Amino acid sequence: MVLDRMLPGVSGDELCRQVRAASDVPILMLTALGAVEDRIAGLEHGADDYLAKPFSMRELQLRVAALLRRRRAADPVAVISAGRFRIDPARRRAWVDGREVGMTTREYDLLLHLARHAGELIPRDALLREVWGWAGSDASTVTVHVRRLREKIEPDPAIPVYLRTEWGRGYRFTPDGDASAWT
Repeated sequence: MVLDRMLPGVSGDELCRQVRAASDVPILMLTALGAVEDRIAGLEHGADDYLAKPFSMRELQLRVAALLRRRRAADPVAVISAGRFRIDPARRRAWVDGREVGMTTREYDLLLHLARHAGELIPRDALLREVWGWAGSDASTVTVHVRRLREKIEPDPAIPVYLRTEWGRGYRFTPDGDASAWT
């Protein structure tokens, strides 16, 4: 939730307290009140983060993405076991055929997202938005990370069986390597 402290008709502080009493949804205070005392008060009322105006849209996007990342990390999530893959979101670790795969944070995030959507066709721009939290950026970033991830999870990265490209459409992850999923 992005919340201004100075709302017409209701105090943002009071609304924050009410929401916090009923929910643990992440709350970002976005307001013109930027003094140290104002920021402290906003956080004391239950906000998870505080951003004073003027602000950069990029900073807002990154702060929201960070809140959502922390929220996902805090949620108890079951281990994903599919085909030759085992992914433990709570510990941020992944195994293929019982062998732990070392990967960067972004490679792990990409694999986890694909595993959560196994069998689904996911366009590059959707991956860029959902994994990176970016919109309208260079989608070649996804291509590079997919290539690097394939080097770590595929028996032969040049002939992928788990993480396949559907040219002009996106990527599909099939943890059992079922080629029939591509027809």
